[in-house]
Amino acid sequence: MITGTDTGVGKTIVTAALAAAAGRAGLKVAVLKPAQSGDDDDDAATVARLAAPTTTVTLARYAEPLAPLAAARIAGEPPLGLEPVVAAVHELAQKHDLVLVEGAGGLLVPMGTQGWTVRDLALRCGMSSLVVARAGLGTLSHTALTLEALACRPAVVVLGSWPSALELVHRSNLTDLTNAAGGARALIAGAVPEGAGDLTPHQFRLAAPSWLAPVLHGTFNLESFRKSTQCLSQFSGIAAP
Repeated sequence: MITGTDTGVGKTIVTAALAAAAGRAGLKVAVLKPAQSGDDDDDAATVARLAAPTTTVTLARYAEPLAPLAAARIAGEPPLGLEPVVAAVHELAQKHDLVLVEGAGGLLVPMGTQGWTVRDLALRCGMSSLVVARAGLGTLSHTALTLEALACRPAVVVLGSWPSALELVHRSNLTDLTNAAGGARALIAGAVPEGAGDLTPHQFRLAAPSWLAPVLHGTFNLESFRKSTQCLSQFSGIAAP
């Protein structure tokens, strides 16, 4: 389950990167988007274009760019039930090596009937979680709160848009995110460079493993990455190897 500390943190591009890395590792990957809000967005199509997973599925679509439960209400449509999503996850798991479920907004955004959230879905399906976090101001509290809410599930953190021009706050946050914060310790398992979604699909699929740690089917090494931030003002990981 891929969630985020907020909306607009890079969940879709991180989902695509994980799908691409897993695909290069030989896994049959399915990507499930329970609910898509906003006529101008199509996260599953973005993942399909960049990563070409075996299967992409979107269960519900709503016109307004709101939380899915609110978007369904505004549209006068039935809200999405938790059970159909659970069934879809299990069905995909029977035919694929890895199922990635991308949430909407943050962890506790109301998704459908009775306000179920992607945390509820992860619990029901026994899924581990990947938290996509910002690199800049505000990320320490948001990440700690999200990890605390996920305390009952294994979770890793990926920085969703690592800037090309580093500032003090980015280097400081990278250090502080790996320390105990608010009772929750972040396991940094990758950093996707800003602008990664603008790469060609070929470039994206070649580079994606370098942005993610081995636990996510990549080659990213946190210590090497931290050392590079101490002496470089730019992150060079966007270039295809």
